[in-house]
Amino acid sequence: MEPKHQQIVDEFLSHADEMGDDIIAETKEWLGVVPFIFTLMRERPEAFALSALGDYHTARPASLDPKTAELVAIAAAAGAGADSCVRVHIGTALKEGATRDEILDAILIAGVIGKTSVLAPALRAFKDKLE
Repeated sequence: MEPKHQQIVDEFLSHADEMGDDIIAETKEWLGVVPFIFTLMRERPEAFALSALGDYHTARPASLDPKTAELVAIAAAAGAGADSCVRVHIGTALKEGATRDEILDAILIAGVIGKTSVLAPALRAFKDKLE
């Protein structure tokens, strides 16, 4: 890394511990809860600050309104089998104005895609061996 960029990173990371407190507070306001993984990651302030800020900016892109971003988060969490995340993001989606039907449809879409991830490789194996 160029020295000028390393200096910027070093300056940023010198504030990681205090930023961690802000990140925890803002996460609680955003999601209504602080994910347990944050409490443990917080023990490593530099890694936590970089990771959590990156996650926040990825989960709240400028191209999507907050409600849509939460519906995407619900579908992704459902598809990943992250039950706790599904619950948290349902609450946040409701706070952002999502309806019951929108949340249900996001979960059902995740299920359809999840079914494909089971069927596609199994049916390929079936075809390869039996046809």
